[in-house]
Amino acid sequence: MKAFETVNPANGETLERYPLADESGIEATLGRAAAAQLDWAARPLEERLNGLSRLADLFEQKQDSLAELMTREMGKPIAQARSEAAKCARAFRYYVAEAPRLLADEAIATDAAHSAVLYQPLGVIFAIMPWNFPFWQVARFAAPSLAAGNAGLLKHAPNTTGCGLAFAELVREAGMPEGVFQSIVIDTDQAARVIADRRIAAVTLTGSERAGRAVAATAGEHLKKCVLELGGSDPFVVLADADLDKAVETGVTARFQNNGQSCIAAKRFIVEAPVYDDFCARIRARTAALKMGDPGDEANDLGPMARDDLRDALERQVNASLKEGAQRLDDAGRPQGPGFFYRPDVLTGVAPGMPAAEEELFGPVAAVMRAADEANALKLANATPYGLGGSVWTLDPERGERFARKLASGSAFVNGMVKSDPRLPFGGIKQSGYGRELSAAGLREFLNIKTLWIAAD
Repeated sequence: MKAFETVNPANGETLERYPLADESGIEATLGRAAAAQLDWAARPLEERLNGLSRLADLFEQKQDSLAELMTREMGKPIAQARSEAAKCARAFRYYVAEAPRLLADEAIATDAAHSAVLYQPLGVIFAIMPWNFPFWQVARFAAPSLAAGNAGLLKHAPNTTGCGLAFAELVREAGMPEGVFQSIVIDTDQAARVIADRRIAAVTLTGSERAGRAVAATAGEHLKKCVLELGGSDPFVVLADADLDKAVETGVTARFQNNGQSCIAAKRFIVEAPVYDDFCARIRARTAALKMGDPGDEANDLGPMARDDLRDALERQVNASLKEGAQRLDDAGRPQGPGFFYRPDVLTGVAPGMPAAEEELFGPVAAVMRAADEANALKLANATPYGLGGSVWTLDPERGERFARKLASGSAFVNGMVKSDPRLPFGGIKQSGYGRELSAAGLREFLNIKTLWIAAD
């Protein structure tokens, strides 16, 4: 029987083997989801939100064990893993607090006796989620969907199958109806079959552009709405008047958190010429001081990459960029020994056309580019097929805001690290996808926004 195996990336040892669901299992799962959704949607909003509140409690109570699972399956440093579990709790609490307002009927004055906009659930939402934030990515769709009265069906990444199953178990433990949120172990071909099923109302995916194109094509063929959060190559723009100490400290965190495996990581550091050399020296020194090792050890800043093939791909991109003229931090790259480790790398002298400038580097590698002036920095920042996030650093907040407004991205931060926040919409443009998660926007992506019109006498 075909199965997924999870592997500890710190040592390469197999953790668990999970058989794939067969057709009868898929059919039973879909049947439970459809029935549970009708039950869940019919329950009072207060009851649904009480379930979300209990789920938030569980994420806080089980923070340590959930963190350990993340660290085992994908190598996330343990302190960051605990923070991820806590962030999930905050997302559920946000919708507990805000859903009554966001889901309330909205009266609109027209020539009718009464007209309004209603916000009603769509049905069963199928989520295809990645491994890099194995609980947070799921919470981003589950919190608003469950609050609204939808049901959720999760296909998690093979290497974090245990995290997906653990999430579903937490929902059950929170007392929500059987089938209202399920994790199903299926491959890509089976996922296409699920998307096509009449009981699936919509699809959400966080992943690669290749996966996004495939899911969008299948969803479009069957007229299913989808939300896509795809790759990113976020610019981190440092203008000449920036606070370099703060920019470097935040930049290292923004690039190397989660072992460099984040869609909204700072990937291209675009630095104005007058401070370029100083910035390069500082970021090289700060990166060299990062401690890499066992991700379960609190003393380490970096763990391994999640899979060996991802490390191979990153190494090819770096070597191609070096061949074209980039320079690197000493003693970076692949070390000897077990596990999928990659020592943090800083590439300077990166120029347009190099892989480090044109492609997403999904690992612990920072690419630094020189900009002649502010206008050139903006041109370089926007010269990418991606448009997820970006930040600009300057001592002049008004200058920063003007620059941020011109960034071609779904999020733009001034003197701050790009991050997702339940209170704000999250998503991208261009090849970074479409649709939004979180906030009111994320809630309403998977609602029937219905017009109600009652004639006057």
